[in-house]
Amino acid sequence: MEALLSLCKRRGFVFQSSEVYGGLNSCWDYGPLGIELMRNIKEAWWLEMTRFNRDIEGIDASILMAPRVWEASGHVSNFSDPMVDCKKCKKRFRADTIENVKTCSEKKCGGELTEVREFNLMFQTQMGPVSGEGANVYLRPETAQGIFVNFLNVQTSMRRKLPFGIAQIGKSFRNEITPGNFIFRTREFEQMEMQFFIKPGTQAEWFEKWKEKRMAWHKRYIRQSDQLDFKPHGPDEIAFYADKAVDIVYPFPFSDKKEEIEGIHSRTDYDLAQHQEFSGKNLSYYDDESKERYIPYVVETAIGAGRFMLMVLADAYEEETLEKDSRVVMKFHPCLAPVKVAVLPLVKKHGMPEKALGIVDEWSPHFKVAYDPSAAIGRRYRRQDEIGTPYCVTVDGTTLEDGTVTLRHRDSMLQDRMTVDEAFHFISENVRYKP
Repeated sequence: MEALLSLCKRRGFVFQSSEVYGGLNSCWDYGPLGIELMRNIKEAWWLEMTRFNRDIEGIDASILMAPRVWEASGHVSNFSDPMVDCKKCKKRFRADTIENVKTCSEKKCGGELTEVREFNLMFQTQMGPVSGEGANVYLRPETAQGIFVNFLNVQTSMRRKLPFGIAQIGKSFRNEITPGNFIFRTREFEQMEMQFFIKPGTQAEWFEKWKEKRMAWHKRYIRQSDQLDFKPHGPDEIAFYADKAVDIVYPFPFSDKKEEIEGIHSRTDYDLAQHQEFSGKNLSYYDDESKERYIPYVVETAIGAGRFMLMVLADAYEEETLEKDSRVVMKFHPCLAPVKVAVLPLVKKHGMPEKALGIVDEWSPHFKVAYDPSAAIGRRYRRQDEIGTPYCVTVDGTTLEDGTVTLRHRDSMLQDRMTVDEAFHFISENVRYKP
């Protein structure tokens, strides 16, 4: 984990937020390579949901919503953690992580702990130009409610019949008591959620379908796919509104047990029924086939983009010992790799840089291309290995004679000779998203 953290900062994947001021706890900035990786992750999920599925529409709901939304959803009254404070050093702890402990163990503080009390995890702010005169509003703790309150809008505007889903990618905010483990648990994070609306009584069938579809999607992008597992929610874990729930889990290097990446939940009709009651708006659905009206049930898939990115980073990281040296290589799936290809002139003369830059300009509208003219070619290959670039194209003297280049493969380090057009088509085919 320490080696991965070092690489993430050194090569521009993830930086500590506000680092020049000492940093802000559990907040992170995605650097030039990190944002490319994150964009590719979100694109892979978005295409899977809204392009490769005929029955899912996409939306982007506002972060700020009417306060009654969170009353209806149960977040105002139920979205809290039990916590205790140290009376001496003021450190805050989740009560369920320090059961039967009466004194603070932070840096041998030994201070007395307060009684357990509930701590609401929503960030609260005010809407209005003058402090104290605006209505209290919340930064949303999940993206799902933006989907539920737009169910009727999407269903009628897109003339959708059940079953159909609504997908969304967006920021959420939770005032976690104990965030940590790099980008695994943060107070500001991005969710990729899909709510699939179905006829009551069919939820068990759809739950199994989405459970298998989501696992297949994860395994497509993870090399060590046998490390992924399902973890069903037990009686003490399942949310009060759900009748079935399971997590997809993975063995992150910071933990001695497998941790959640994505949750699949059968949420019944709780959310739409609550919003119908609190808003007074009829959110039921009329089924033309059965000639009945009902409130749809929902199967949810919810994944943290940051958690998936951390899994991708951990899965890709590899230290290899070679015959004459060693290398650190990030073996990203080509679809997710921040940079798809690096174009390298063998030397900085004889027209090679100009030819290489021409290829960069020609290919850049199609995928992310890097240009690196400095240092020995072997050293440049290692630099690209360390950031996970799946292909390198080298322009040499022969390129200027017959138009062929050397295509190097990151994982095998093997090289092929081909024309520039052949290299373009090969790379294009291997980095594109496929269902």
